[in-house]
Amino acid sequence: MSDKKEIRRGFYTGERPLFQGSNLKINDTIFAEGESPLKESRDIELYGSMFKWKYPLWYAKNITAKNCTWFEMGRAGVWYTDHIAVEDSAIEAPKNFRRCHDVTLKHVSLPNAAETLWSCDGVKLDDVTAKGDYFAMNSENMVIHNLTLYGNYSFDGVKNVEIHNSRLLSKDAFWNSENVTVYDSFLSGEYLGWNAKNLTLVNCTIESLQGMCYIDHLVMKDCRLLNTTLAFEYSTVDAQILGGIDSVMNPSGGIIRAECIGELIVEKDKVDPEKTQILCKACVDQDCA
Repeated sequence: MSDKKEIRRGFYTGERPLFQGSNLKINDTIFAEGESPLKESRDIELYGSMFKWKYPLWYAKNITAKNCTWFEMGRAGVWYTDHIAVEDSAIEAPKNFRRCHDVTLKHVSLPNAAETLWSCDGVKLDDVTAKGDYFAMNSENMVIHNLTLYGNYSFDGVKNVEIHNSRLLSKDAFWNSENVTVYDSFLSGEYLGWNAKNLTLVNCTIESLQGMCYIDHLVMKDCRLLNTTLAFEYSTVDAQILGGIDSVMNPSGGIIRAECIGELIVEKDKVDPEKTQILCKACVDQDCA
């Protein structure tokens, strides 16, 4: 039997109505106009509840939210909060989850995910759909399954990230990142992975203009490159590509394996050709269709 105090069908307005609340089980409750209703709260369970105004869960700890809704004005909803799990919920508000630790989102939709999941540590995403630019900037230690993301500049500056079975439609994804591995996923967007360190792509399908450039230690295993041109510029690369590559430009070192390369551009005044091994079963500088 739970020792938490139960609140049912509550309706709260005004600033900080449950400030520093602790050991609460909140059911079917509406937090309407009024900032910071659960600021500095502890050990809170939320079921079927709604946040309609700003800053509902700041500096909170040990939060569970199931079947809940953040409306658009519930923006900047969860900041500086530790140990929060959100499940079967809709988060319409932007700028959610910032500088949080131990964040789990499962079966969650984020249709306005601009500037969401910034500078968080210890993030688990499972079956999440998000739309918005600058998703997950500067976050660390993320494990992601079944993410569908629509939004540019995602995962900028992240560290220690593992992604599985996801679909990312995102220009400039993984810029300035470190230790990112993506498995069994589809990635589409220009300038993928620039300035990254230790980016690994396994069994992925990729479409990218000037993708995978300026990378220190790029690994690609059993990947397919569709309409991907001017790839690998100034990158050190260990790539095993299924099928052809439309064009490769000035890799700085490593090995590239592919069925064929439509255009290989190596400018001796910019890179040393001897540092990159090109292994093609078919041809170079011919049609790879």
